[in-house]
Amino acid sequence: MVETIQKNLSLTDFLERPETKPASEYINGKISQKPMPQGEHSLIQGALCEAINQVTRPQKIALAFPELRCTFADRSLVPDIAVFRWERIPKNDSGRIANRFNTYPDWMIEILSPQQSTTQVLNKILQACQQGTQLGWLINPEEATVLVISENQRLDVFSQDAKLPVLEGLDLSLTVGDILGWLTL
Repeated sequence: MVETIQKNLSLTDFLERPETKPASEYINGKISQKPMPQGEHSLIQGALCEAINQVTRPQKIALAFPELRCTFADRSLVPDIAVFRWERIPKNDSGRIANRFNTYPDWMIEILSPQQSTTQVLNKILQACQQGTQLGWLINPEEATVLVISENQRLDVFSQDAKLPVLEGLDLSLTVGDILGWLTL
């Protein structure tokens, strides 16, 4: 992450600034710009959103959103994928989906880019889990692993054919091998 430190910048001030490409995040009073997604990252992100939504959307269980800004607990994060249980998806007065999500995702998925710090991304997921996120994944294509942080903030490492944990109530079965298999065209 490319980090820009600005003193005395509040979350409100940050949210009033124009969006950046790639997105910037506000964590602990600091602004960090996410790296520009590359091929592997983009393919995993799209395929994983599709796989989750194929299972969850028809039954109105949950929705997976790519690059959705989530603002909560004096943070404004843009997870690679934010999954919200259907009943927690913010809506406006007319019942349409809200543009601003001022809450934490139920499941937060990050895909590590080559120039990203594993520790910084894990810390971001851990902080979300401390606020109510039930499950966090950090997919590391280079090491062929998925680091999983559960609601109790336990960290587990998955590789190869180990079945990955998903949100309770989701009929979705994925392994690290399944996810990395999407990279072979």
